[in-house]
Amino acid sequence: MGAYDAVVIGAGNGGLTAAAGLAQKGLNVLLLERHNIPGGCATSFCRGRFEFEVALHQLSGMGTPEKPGPLRMSLASLGVLDDLEFVEMSDLFSVSMSDGFRLTLKADRDQVVSALEKKFPHEKAAINRFFDLAYKYANEMLAAFYFKDPDPSREKYPVLYGYAFKPANEVLDEIFSDPLLKGVLSVYWGYLGLPPNRISFAYLAMLFFVYIEFKPFHIKGGSQALSNAITSRFLSNGGTARFNCGAKRIVVENGAVKGVVTDDGDQIQTKYVVSNASQVTTYAQLIDRENVPDQIFTEMGGRSLSPSAFTMFIGFDCEPDTLGITESTNFLIERFQSDDTVFNRMRSIDITDETMVLSCYDVSDPEFSPPGTCQTNIVTLKYGEPWMHIPPTQYYRAKYRCAESMLRRVEAIFPEVRKHIEELEVATPLTHMRYLGHPNGAIYGFEQHTKDSMFFQPGRYSPIDGLYFASGWIGDCGFQPTLHAGMSAAKSIIRKLDAA
Repeated sequence: MGAYDAVVIGAGNGGLTAAAGLAQKGLNVLLLERHNIPGGCATSFCRGRFEFEVALHQLSGMGTPEKPGPLRMSLASLGVLDDLEFVEMSDLFSVSMSDGFRLTLKADRDQVVSALEKKFPHEKAAINRFFDLAYKYANEMLAAFYFKDPDPSREKYPVLYGYAFKPANEVLDEIFSDPLLKGVLSVYWGYLGLPPNRISFAYLAMLFFVYIEFKPFHIKGGSQALSNAITSRFLSNGGTARFNCGAKRIVVENGAVKGVVTDDGDQIQTKYVVSNASQVTTYAQLIDRENVPDQIFTEMGGRSLSPSAFTMFIGFDCEPDTLGITESTNFLIERFQSDDTVFNRMRSIDITDETMVLSCYDVSDPEFSPPGTCQTNIVTLKYGEPWMHIPPTQYYRAKYRCAESMLRRVEAIFPEVRKHIEELEVATPLTHMRYLGHPNGAIYGFEQHTKDSMFFQPGRYSPIDGLYFASGWIGDCGFQPTLHAGMSAAKSIIRKLDAA
C-alpha cells in the first residue's frame, strides 16, 4: 500500500493544474488517469497526416505580455508559460448565414462597434449602450469578486446588482429592436450550452469583455501542447502519474477521506483527494453510499446535465482560402429562431437548422496543419439522452446521417469543402461520454441556468473532509475556468495543511 499527500483523479484541465500546483509546493502527489494521455477535453488525436484539435476554440483570459490576463499570470506561476507558444486570433468571430449574410467582428471594442453600426445603422445608439452596459457590468464584477472587495453593496455596484440575475434575452430585448442584431450578439451562448432566455446577462457580458480585452488565443500544437506542458512540469516537480489507470473507489471513514483504490486494485493512503471527475460520478460511483450525506444528492437532484455535442473533424487537402474560410471562428446560422425552438432542437438527434461553430485554426496559425492543408472542427450542441436510446445496430446509420446533414449545412456557406476532404472523423454525445466519462457526455457539466449561475454554485468544497473538486462541474465551464479551478483546489489544500 502506497501513501501520498494528495491524489488527483483525472488529468483534465482542473486535475492537471491541481496536481501541478500541489507538486510545486513540495507535496507528494499521485495523478490517476484512465486514458493513455493527459488532457481530457484539452487533447488531440491523429488521423492520417492530421493531428486534430478536440475542443479548444478560443482560449480566454490570456492577454498579451504587455497586458497580461489572469490566465497568462496563472500559467506563469506554474512555470509552464515559457514552454508554450500562443497564437493571437485577430477576429472575435464571424457570423455567416446561408442567405448570404456575413459579418466579422474584430477583437477590438471600437472595431466591433464600428462594424455593427455599419451593418445596423438604425441601432447605432443601442449598440453603444449595450457595450457600455457590458463593460460596466464586467468592471464591477471584477472589482467586487476578482479583486475581492470586502464590502460590496448595491450603492457601489449598481450595474452588478441590477443585472446579475437578468436573463440575457431580456436585456437584449430592452436595448435592441432588430432581431438579426440580437441574434448576432448572442451567438456566444454556444460556449455556455443554453440559449439566451436560460442564461444570465452576466455570462454574455463577461464573454464579450474577456475576449475583447484579453483577446482570443490558440496554442501552437493545440491544447494537447498545454496538457503536455503542465504534465511535464508536474513530473519534474516530483509528481507521480499513472495513465491507463483510474480510481475505482475513494475510501471515506467518519466523514473524511482516508485513501483511494485504483482500477488496478492498489490501495493508496491519503487524506486529500482532488476529483477532476463530475460530482455525479464522484459521489454516485466512487464513494460508498453510506458515506455520502443526503444533502449532496438533494442538491444534485435540483440540477440538470448540460448538452453534449455532435462534432465533425475534417482535414482538407488545401489552404483555408481555397475553401473561402477567412476567419478562425465561424458561427454558421441557417436562421435565427426563438430560444425555445433552439433549446428543443438540441434534444433531437437529427441535424437540420441548428447553430454550428466552425473553427479553422490554420487561419491564425498557417503551420497548424501540414503544408498545403488545413483542418476544421465543426460543432453543434446536442443532449446526450436521445443518443442513449439508439439501438447499437442503428448507431452508425444515425451517426453518419447526421454527419451528412452537417456537411450539407457547411457546404451551403463554403461550397468547396466536400471536394477537398482528405480525412473526416465524427464524434457523437456517446463518443464524448466514452472518452470524458461524463454522464450523458455532458461537455459543460451542469447546466448554467440563471438559478445555477456563478453566484449560486456550491464551489469546489465537499462536506467530506479532504475531498475537493476541480472541473467545469463545480463552477463555470470552459478552458480558463477549469484551469483556474484546479489551481484554486490546490491552494485550498495547501492553506489547510499550513493551518494544521
